[in-house]
Amino acid sequence: MNDTLHFPPATGIGSLPGTDAREAAKAATGSFEDFPHLPELPARGPGADMIGRTAGLLVELYARVEPSGWRIGDRPGRDTRRARSWLGEDLDALEEFTQGYEGLLKVQAVGPWTLAASLELRNGEAALSDPGACRDLAASLAEGLRLHLDEVRRRVPGARLVLQLDEPSLTAVLRGQVRTASGYRTHRAVDRQIVEATLRDVIVVHDGPDGGGPVVVHSCAPDVPFALLRRAGAAGISFDFSLLTERDDEVIGEAVEGGTRLFAGVVPGTDGPLSDPAGSVMGVRTLWRRLGLRPGLLPEAVTVTPACGLAGASPGYARSAYAHCVRAARSLADNPE
Repeated sequence: MNDTLHFPPATGIGSLPGTDAREAAKAATGSFEDFPHLPELPARGPGADMIGRTAGLLVELYARVEPSGWRIGDRPGRDTRRARSWLGEDLDALEEFTQGYEGLLKVQAVGPWTLAASLELRNGEAALSDPGACRDLAASLAEGLRLHLDEVRRRVPGARLVLQLDEPSLTAVLRGQVRTASGYRTHRAVDRQIVEATLRDVIVVHDGPDGGGPVVVHSCAPDVPFALLRRAGAAGISFDFSLLTERDDEVIGEAVEGGTRLFAGVVPGTDGPLSDPAGSVMGVRTLWRRLGLRPGLLPEAVTVTPACGLAGASPGYARSAYAHCVRAARSLADNPE
């Protein structure tokens, strides 16, 4: 799907500080007038965290909170109900602040591999340890996302939805670095072709012939597998720009030339001094020169974001960071060289 030229210049990642859904929706829609997102507020507690929130979307699979984390169970309990209730609150608030909105709107969910690395089976080990459980989880997630996206479309009928899959554990899954329950060993690496095929099966729910728009995959871990994500069908890749190294140059150049949108996380995700907007995107310009890419392509290929979610920031900093993303994107467009 070639939506690459139509992404607006800036947006947020997903999570925000605080517990007030209306305040968060106001910040996300007010800061990014042409590319708002559905906020997540993990400070509310279990079920508002990213794993619990996505677990609440699953179809015919349920999870509950144990001392060790989220564990798959037999039936929906209070943790599932709480997760769905908070998501409903967030959707109510978003609907209120997007009356009459027409344009791109981003919603986020955890991708299949980070979910498999984070959700426990009944024996306490990650679902990642069982290939059958991974398949069931991905199928349940795909169906849950289809229903969730339908619900968002119903509430914001003028919006064109962008689905963001959060996959911070993806590199660890590929490298066999996810620890077992004991902490003494790691789960074996999952075959890259299986990882790619599973991601494709989830991405196609939104980006397929019956779907409705582009999918972005987000990871703020080092060594994002750009080529694998592109093959799986990601229209955009969202990453922490400060973690790039020169060995990423070739795959990034190929991604840009292949029409993949880069969501460059250049604004720090936690409180600290913000440089001037032009300074925040200086590294992006430097990368462009190093790759020998046409400067005029920059605003067509890059969306500016925070480096990661802002759940750990103060409310004041989160608002400043969003405004800074917009100004930094403007600087990139006005002066690509």
